Amino acid sequence: MLMNFIDIASHIALESSHTLVISVERQAEGRGMGPKSIGVAVIGAGRAGMIHARNFARKISDAHLVCVVDPVEDACEAAASELGLEVTYRDYRAALEDSRVDAVVVVTPTVLHRGIVVEAAAAGKHVLCEKPMAMNSAECREMIDATGRAGTKLQIGFMRRFDRSFTAAYEEVRSGAIGDVVLVKSLTHGPSVPQPWMYDIRKSNGPLAEVSSHDIDTLRWFTGSEFDEVYAIAGNFRCPQVRDEYPDFYDNVVMSARFANGMQGVVEGAVSVSYGYDARLEVLGTKGVLFVGSLKNDTVTVVDSHNRIGGAAVKSWRNLFIDAYEEEDRSFVDAIVRDSAPRVSGYDGMMAVAVVNAGNESIVQKRPVTLAVH
Repeated sequence: MLMNFIDIASHIALESSHTLVISVERQAEGRGMGPKSIGVAVIGAGRAGMIHARNFARKISDAHLVCVVDPVEDACEAAASELGLEVTYRDYRAALEDSRVDAVVVVTPTVLHRGIVVEAAAAGKHVLCEKPMAMNSAECREMIDATGRAGTKLQIGFMRRFDRSFTAAYEEVRSGAIGDVVLVKSLTHGPSVPQPWMYDIRKSNGPLAEVSSHDIDTLRWFTGSEFDEVYAIAGNFRCPQVRDEYPDFYDNVVMSARFANGMQGVVEGAVSVSYGYDARLEVLGTKGVLFVGSLKNDTVTVVDSHNRIGGAAVKSWRNLFIDAYEEEDRSFVDAIVRDSAPRVSGYDGMMAVAVVNAGNESIVQKRPVTLAVH
C-alpha cells in the first residue's frame, strides 16, 4: 500500500479519477453522537492507518470516522468490509473538500506528509500526523506555520507518550525517585522487513526515522532537554539483498547523544530482527535506575524437562501499543473539542526530525554532528 502512495505521488500526486467515500454517518447516529462530534478522515489504510480508523469508528467519544483514503482500491475495499462502511476516497483532496470532515489523520510515507498537512490546514482541517513528521526541519516548519495560520491543531503521532508504562515511568522520574537524570537509553528492534520505499534513504530517512523516531522523542521527553550533539554508527547486517541497489541503507544503528543540559543519551534501532518486537527504556539517575519494557508477551513462564526457561515474545508494536494508540487518538479529539494545545506538538515532531537528519549526517561523515536547530 505505501509503495503505491509513492508511485502515484510521483506521477499525479495521488490524484485519481476513481473516487469512493467511506461514510459512517449511520454508525455515528447509532452511537448517539450529536452535532458536535468531530468527523475524522484517515489518510492511508495500511497497518497504522487501520489502527486509527478502528479507533475513530468504534472507540473515541466525541468523534466519528467519516472516511478512509487510500490510492489502492483493494485497501479501500478491505477497510470498508471490516468496518462495515459504504464508500471510500482514492484521492485525499476529495476528503479535504468533504464538509463532514473536521480533522485528518495522515498515515502515508513520510515524503508525502508536508504536502498533505499544508493542504489540510488550508482546508481548515485539524491534523494528527504520524511520525516521522517530515523529511527535514524546513518541511516541519512549513507544516507548523500552515496550521498556525489556519488556527487548526497539529499533533504528532508519538504514541509512547500515551502508553501507561511510559507515562508512569515519566512521573517516577519527575518525582525524583531516582535522583537527577544522568543517562537515558531507548531501543526499538522491529521484526518487519522494510517496505520497498523505505530502503531509499532519500524517501524514508532510514531506520533512524522509521524505527527510532519514538526513541528520539522519548529521550527528549525524559531529559526535558534538546539534543546538542550526536554520533551515530550504522550498517546493513540483515538485508543483503538490497546492498547493491541501496548501498546507503542500514538496518542497525546506534547513536549516542549529549543534551543541552549535560545529560547523556543512547538510541539503538534495528529492523528485520527475527525474535519479536522489542521496545525498552532505561533511565539512570544519581540515586537509582528505572526500566520500562519487556520481551514477554504475557506473564507465563515455561520451564521444560531440559531446564530451559521460555515464553511467548511480543510479536508487534500493533499489540504492544494498541491502548496507547487509542489514548493518542482520544487526546487529539480532546484538544479539538476543548481548544487546547495537543500533548505532542509540531515542535516535538520537528526536533525529532532534526535529530534524525543529524544522525544520518553523522553516519555518512563518520563524526559527531552538532544540532543546528534548537
